Amino acid sequence: MDTVNSSPGAQARFQKYSCSEGCPVEAALEQIAGKWKGLIIYHLLGETLRFNELARRMGTVTQRSLTKQLRELEADGIVHRKVYPVVPPHVEYSLTDKGHRLRGVIEALHAWGSDFRRQD
Repeated sequence: MDTVNSSPGAQARFQKYSCSEGCPVEAALEQIAGKWKGLIIYHLLGETLRFNELARRMGTVTQRSLTKQLRELEADGIVHRKVYPVVPPHVEYSLTDKGHRLRGVIEALHAWGSDFRRQD
């Protein structure tokens, strides 16, 4: 049985939008799509981090990839970049209010991923 179609309310909610009219799921995924964006948001949920600390927590990400994804998240209003006028440069990254509104999405992905890994 398909759980999405199990209740009339769920059916109405998921059939309400036509992707030709601008699908909200597509719009959301456009904001967070990218190999590292979900992890960046995950690690910034609880605290402000400097670039190198964020890179260490993420593991195998290259400096170039992390920089590109951070810039895209900043351009989309999800991440705030604060530069301190000191030498050497001190830059911190944190989530904006828009970024913090992704908490439920990221936590749901974390829970789903944990369940999925246990099944293997």
